[in-house]
Amino acid sequence: MTPEILDTAGAAEYLGLSCPTLERFRLTGSGPQFAKLSPGPRGPVRYRRTDLDAWVASRLIRSTSEQAA
Repeated sequence: MTPEILDTAGAAEYLGLSCPTLERFRLTGSGPQFAKLSPGPRGPVRYRRTDLDAWVASRLIRSTSEQAA
């Protein structure tokens, strides 16, 4: 069973992505919502599983001619 709160590695595994991809999405703002638990570049980042599911749902498309957001 997947925990409700995930670190970057756990979120990346849950989504089937690499950690660098998820980190790039954070930088560009194109990924799922996340929580920054303390200031600074090395502050821990966490993801709620519900936000990961909502992000995936927001990217659903019906055909290959549609572009994902």
